[in-house]
Amino acid sequence: MVHLTPEQHVFVTERHLATLTTLRADGTPHVVPVGFTWDPDEGVLRITTRSTSAKVRNVEAAASAGQPARAAVCQVDGGRWLTFEGTIVVVRDRAEIDDAMRRYAVRYRHLEEDPRRVVLRLAVDRVLGSDYMTR
Repeated sequence: MVHLTPEQHVFVTERHLATLTTLRADGTPHVVPVGFTWDPDEGVLRITTRSTSAKVRNVEAAASAGQPARAAVCQVDGGRWLTFEGTIVVVRDRAEIDDAMRRYAVRYRHLEEDPRRVVLRLAVDRVLGSDYMTR
């Protein structure tokens, strides 16, 4: 499991948006802005979204092709940046959606209830970053 340095942990709890990169069926990148939360106990990032989004379709298409979907989340602020890579899955479990919404409210803002809401859970296996962030 990935453990963040103190500087990295502070950075992922500050209010910043990031980009999520998933792969389309043809292998081209699909890059979109997202808010995310970091769970240090599980070493995962969570992104809430609607089940109808292209990012969900990309993840599910990779899974249905029998391969684990991989993705990257990159957060940038001036000279500070971190990229998290790992396997990504779509979660429809109500308890995990509620937990993700609670965490999101702490970092960003309260989310309205939406029956289409799902969670993209990125199990981080690699962290890249600016020199300052990776010492």
